[in-house]
Amino acid sequence: MVLIPLFAMPGGPEMIVILLILVLLFGANKLPELARSSGQAMGEFKRGREELETDLRDAASEEVEIAND
Repeated sequence: MVLIPLFAMPGGPEMIVILLILVLLFGANKLPELARSSGQAMGEFKRGREELETDLRDAASEEVEIAND
């Protein structure tokens, strides 16, 4: 059985087309602001994920401590 990926990473020509569409939609002046806000949102998501993982680890270790007592 051969698995075919649903979404492939865009290559060079596809990236150029995507960038041209972005410039047309947002304008060249708005692209740095758009990239900055996207980066900030990704950073917030990463921090939230790490915080959730830490909370889950803490809760699991508390469960183990309670079970051992």
